[in-house]
Amino acid sequence: MVRLKDIAARAGVTVMTVSKVMHDAPDVSAATKARIRALAEEMGYMPNAMARGLRSRKTRLLGVVISTVTNPIFGRVLLALEEQAHAHGYDLLLAHSLNDPAREEHALRRMLSRHVDGLFLSPVYRLQPTAPIYEELRRRNVKTVLLGHRAPFCESFLAVETADFEASRQLTLHLLELGHRRIAYFAGPVISPSNRERLEGYRTALREAGIEPDDRLIFNAGATIEEGEQAAAQLAQEALRPTALMAVNDLVAIGAAHFLLRQGWQIPRDISIAGFGNVLLAEHFRVPLTTVRQPKMRLGKAAFDLLHQCLKGEPAQSLRLPAEVLVRQSTAPPPPESPS
Repeated sequence: MVRLKDIAARAGVTVMTVSKVMHDAPDVSAATKARIRALAEEMGYMPNAMARGLRSRKTRLLGVVISTVTNPIFGRVLLALEEQAHAHGYDLLLAHSLNDPAREEHALRRMLSRHVDGLFLSPVYRLQPTAPIYEELRRRNVKTVLLGHRAPFCESFLAVETADFEASRQLTLHLLELGHRRIAYFAGPVISPSNRERLEGYRTALREAGIEPDDRLIFNAGATIEEGEQAAAQLAQEALRPTALMAVNDLVAIGAAHFLLRQGWQIPRDISIAGFGNVLLAEHFRVPLTTVRQPKMRLGKAAFDLLHQCLKGEPAQSLRLPAEVLVRQSTAPPPPESPS
């Protein structure tokens, strides 16, 4: 193992000078830094991160706790976080909560035991107004940025979130402008603040158009393709047939579309369908899906910037980023009304 004194001997300088170079001290010339760093790389020197952390009380580790990496929304968020972490000399430690509060707490305690410098956290939402592990993070003053909307148990933390209410309102307006008046909504679990915002955006746009929302057109549809199929099967049995369908996310919309296509419905001739999120599958589905593009890379970068500000002791504020409606082939004007 190459040590600082080995580099110092080859470079003809003191060990202190080499140490200053490795810590980018300002009182060493740029030419000396470049020469010693090049020599260290040539000799295969690897800094001892653990020892450096003990000296500086900084591990250069950032924890990331999300529901699951298979959730397509998190793929690009994680990519942005990793790119920014790499650029600033941090490593990421990843854990999954699987939307289970007990597993979330276990993952967070593992992060604390590794002395991470800060946390990115997609909360597991619960009905209780407080959560012990979040209270502990607050007491310990662990620098934390939420990847998603705040709820009562985590409202004191910084957050980066999408403006879901306005995005859902704009998507509903798109369908209304096409001429739809009977628009079904496949809702996600209301325990999630983002799901509630999307449902309220739909309702608000209808009321603004002079249409009172019909609870018979609102279905509990979960969050997955399979749950979207089940909700579509229920919708197909209802007498009040909608001309358009909005879903809480793209996976639910795609599940619904799969079922309806198998039943002989044509999209968008018989029914328009719109999702939310713009996951990769949405663009490449059999009928490319109209959806809301969440700014996933920007969300990740904004989250890193917020946490980095906190770690430097700078003031920081939560952010809500706008989302954009993407119109594709799955939405069109409604079919003409059949004569009575």
